[in-house]
Amino acid sequence: MKEEHEDHGYPIRSLCRLGCVSHAAYYKWLHRETPESELENHRIADKIEKIHKDSPDKGYRRIRDELERYHGIKANDKRILRICRKLDIKSTIKYTNNGCTRRAENPQYIAENILDRQFNAQAPNEKWLTDVTEFHYYVGLEKHKVYLSAILDLYDRRIVSYVIGDSNNNDLVFRTFDAAIQADPDAHPLFHSDRGFQYTNRAFHARLEAAGMIQSMSRVAKCIDNGPMEGFWGIIKRERYYGRRFTSREMLVSMIEEYIAYYNGRRLQRNLGVMTPMEKHESYLQAA
Repeated sequence: MKEEHEDHGYPIRSLCRLGCVSHAAYYKWLHRETPESELENHRIADKIEKIHKDSPDKGYRRIRDELERYHGIKANDKRILRICRKLDIKSTIKYTNNGCTRRAENPQYIAENILDRQFNAQAPNEKWLTDVTEFHYYVGLEKHKVYLSAILDLYDRRIVSYVIGDSNNNDLVFRTFDAAIQADPDAHPLFHSDRGFQYTNRAFHARLEAAGMIQSMSRVAKCIDNGPMEGFWGIIKRERYYGRRFTSREMLVSMIEEYIAYYNGRRLQRNLGVMTPMEKHESYLQAA
């Protein structure tokens, strides 16, 4: 009514009759003092809109966690959900992750599924997961591929090491493993992967044995056996890749590198106690 009166000059009395509102009730509403809770909701809404603009992938739970950690705003999930709904803010939709694992036709070494979906760990470097996924970029109409190989620690969910390459081959996986060992030469985790040709290679198994690690492998056609690793692929692609068109290799590689740095150091996770992977990792080292 107020907007119609101000924008188009319609009489207040006529608008009140049309809206079945008494003249006195309208002026009482017009001159009321705005409650502090409503003012606070407006302030929260402004922050939410900025967070959503920067990271449209975030749902209301992650927005709430970021508001508390990085903006000093404490509010429960239900309040943030109500404000998000009023602003019509939703996280970007989820996509199905299509992996690029090529199962070995003649595997040289097959390990048992020792991990057996026990996706918890009591300390860093107790259990590592690994896998390879692919990304696309375009030069004109020509599509090119980039492969990301990574190792994830089950205790703190941090990315221990990663390598980006143009070919999905043994060298890509070997360099990822070597980078992890170089970063922590005293690590002797259970090492779990799927049955991709790189991991069933005898030379890779020898590398694991030399590092004092036990090898574990998912069962055939059971992606859930490597669930947290598959989950990370879904996270990076949903939050930074799907819905975008990368027009150069440099642009795509930069996105991957920046995202992994953000994931390890800035992305809060509730299953870690609303901490980042590196915060979880460092808190263990400080307590040890």
